[in-house]
Amino acid sequence: MKITHVTTQIIRLPAVEPLADGPVAAGASRDIVTLTLGTDAGIEGIGLTYYGGFFGGPAIASLKAMVDQLAARVVGEDPLRGEAVLAKLRALGGNLGPGGVMAHAVAAIDIALWDIKGKASNLSLAQMVGGHRDRVITYASGALMRFYTLEHCLKAAPALVARGFRQMKMQLGLPGNKNPALEVERARRIREAIGPDIDLMCDINQHWSVHQAIDIGRRLEDVHLYWLEDVTAHDDYAGLARVADALTTPCAGGEYTYGITPFRHLFEAHAVDIAMIDLMRVGGITQWLKVAGMAEAFNIPVVSHVLPELHVHLIAGVPNGLNVEYIAWSSPLWEEIPVIENGELVVPDRPGLGLAFNRDILKRYAIA
Repeated sequence: MKITHVTTQIIRLPAVEPLADGPVAAGASRDIVTLTLGTDAGIEGIGLTYYGGFFGGPAIASLKAMVDQLAARVVGEDPLRGEAVLAKLRALGGNLGPGGVMAHAVAAIDIALWDIKGKASNLSLAQMVGGHRDRVITYASGALMRFYTLEHCLKAAPALVARGFRQMKMQLGLPGNKNPALEVERARRIREAIGPDIDLMCDINQHWSVHQAIDIGRRLEDVHLYWLEDVTAHDDYAGLARVADALTTPCAGGEYTYGITPFRHLFEAHAVDIAMIDLMRVGGITQWLKVAGMAEAFNIPVVSHVLPELHVHLIAGVPNGLNVEYIAWSSPLWEEIPVIENGELVVPDRPGLGLAFNRDILKRYAIA
């Protein structure tokens, strides 16, 4: 089998918060580059990429250009030889890699290669990567953002429970706030709104210093957070380790980490208790699996960052997969998405990613 043709598009979806009807700024969007790889066997593989939390802006055109240039160089390659294709792409990137736009572009191609492999073998992605379980717990994310008012969050959090979520994530690191008591009060009020039996995570997005993280983290211990996430600068391994050692609350991190090598540094420094792997920044499914395997050797569970429609396969497939972040920003892209039952995502059993682009959505929101 050979790759014969490539199609890419920029899709600009309107930004929405559908889980609890959160307010969204006028004109806000989610920018995505979609990719289709065709083969001489008639099998097509789909992939996608984006910047961070789908915030592309003017840079999204640069990302598409990188995807176009790299994907053009895989025409004629065997899509079942994924590592060989990735090695070629890394060599083409030269000094551009392994992080930044290079990693994001390679991720799209790698995802499409796995989709082709699954369709060719009639296996789902979850089966190909291990098939450890057929459903996985998922947590509501994106509905309790730091820039939402506390009043909104106190209504939204119980609404998530009513929808069947047994886990949810809020954010601290309040904009412009210098008073740790306000951070603690917000977390306590949201905990009171959902009761003691719902798992509550908290994302800081690197907004605290090491000293703030230890101080506020200790004050939050009676809130019984499931984890504190990205408490300080992602590459301050020593600082992250100090926080993780000082707190009884587990610390999660890795969302901002490019490639596989920095994860080794995180694990060796005992800087995280839970590894969060971003599918784009790590460089695709192949690299994601390498980090998950490395984490297993350190007895560290792994969790996902956005894109639940793909991550359900990966978290369910590996033995140390913990849960899937359910944030519905990418949901409109697909004809059909994984089903949630009793707070768990049911793993699709269709070949490959088990996904198909919604052509009406792609046509409606395509950017020239």
